[in-house]
Amino acid sequence: MTAPSTAPAQSRGGRWIEHWDPEDEAFWNETGEKVAKRNLLFSVLSEHIGFSIWTMWSVLVLFMGPEYGLTPADKFMLTSMVTLVGAVVRVPYTFAVAIFGGRNWTIVSAALLLVPTVAAFTVMEPGTSYSTFMLVGLLAGIGGGNFASSMTNINAFFPLRKKGWALGLNAGGGNIGVPVIQLAALAVIGASGGPRVLLGIYIPLIVVAAVLAAIYMDNISSVKNDTGAAKDAARDGHTWIMSFLYIGTFGSFIGYSFAFGQVLQNQFGRTPLEAAYVTFIGPLLGSLIRPVGGWMADKYGGAKITLWNFVAMGAATGVIIVASMQKSLALFTVAFIALFVLTGLGNGSTYKMIPGIFQAKAVAKGLSGEAAAAYGRRLSGASMGLIGAVGALGGVGINLAFRQSFLSYGSGTGAFVAFLAFYAVCFVVTWAVYLRRPAAPQPSASTASEAKSQLSYAEV
Repeated sequence: MTAPSTAPAQSRGGRWIEHWDPEDEAFWNETGEKVAKRNLLFSVLSEHIGFSIWTMWSVLVLFMGPEYGLTPADKFMLTSMVTLVGAVVRVPYTFAVAIFGGRNWTIVSAALLLVPTVAAFTVMEPGTSYSTFMLVGLLAGIGGGNFASSMTNINAFFPLRKKGWALGLNAGGGNIGVPVIQLAALAVIGASGGPRVLLGIYIPLIVVAAVLAAIYMDNISSVKNDTGAAKDAARDGHTWIMSFLYIGTFGSFIGYSFAFGQVLQNQFGRTPLEAAYVTFIGPLLGSLIRPVGGWMADKYGGAKITLWNFVAMGAATGVIIVASMQKSLALFTVAFIALFVLTGLGNGSTYKMIPGIFQAKAVAKGLSGEAAAAYGRRLSGASMGLIGAVGALGGVGINLAFRQSFLSYGSGTGAFVAFLAFYAVCFVVTWAVYLRRPAAPQPSASTASEAKSQLSYAEV
């Protein structure tokens, strides 16, 4: 069998792969895997810096002492709006890959990160108005879009059997941009540097990421925007169910990443340096374990891992509530870090579920082989942008919940009670939709099809 060509198409003026078939094992073993892993590496780099820029305000607010004139409520509102923009731009970023090509859009999206970074470098000083800080913070939200375009791009490079690992590694490498910028902030604060030092470190890194993407990445010609697929994905109930579950996993991860340092400062009286010593640990471990969540989902089934992960998240949240009420900083910190780890594990398992769900729907429709794989790729790729965007909105909710909890009670306890209730609902939804065994099938064809689909979903 002749392997599809991976040679760049010169007529298109860039590094375009005209034929790509990762499900063909001969092609994959001969050339496909090498090309896919190369694109994965540089996609991770760009997405990693995008996450750092998106979440830079989680550490910039630690630098903003009383001389900046901002209340804790002001800071939670600021980080909420940054998170909101990052969620919203994920939708257009998803479709940008098919319009411009994965390599080309990675170059553009990386270069765009210079805008919020240079703007923050310019205004970051006492005396700047709150509205200016808010506007510049909103610009940083574009860093959140890099995740959606990167995941859509990498989803096209890997076969179904490898997607859990590849998407988990891609997302985990991006997520780790959160603790990296927090570690950088710790070093800057420890060296008595200001926020402009931190921002100055990232400006050349952004340029490097854009240049490396231009040199080493590829576009896949067959990745095209399918408006019909987007509409089908939006009409499919599983897209919105998975969006809801992703609020519980990734929404928690990004929301806590923005809020952890502020909670330590406002509830336990930690200084910026004391908070920075701790805040990076949770996002770091949560990022590192995300590929493990994808791998476990590949092996045991994403729905099963997600279900029990929500149980563990609920348990960790319960411990946090007790620690918050008893004002135990040590117990609070340990439990919060454990919760971060669980959000990362759940991020990997939920994202693995997406292609599996649509593959199961294809089987339920009577499709098999390449036809089933094509159906699954079509709808899972279209749904990822929506799921990623809605899931990120969970970060907005978490920061707004903390803001209201501190305004009403002077602590984050009330917010954590709300989060515990939400995780309980996520557990019920996961079990009811993807793991509950159907009733004994009736003779009708439609019921038999539903039962077949339900049994397949248990393995996603």
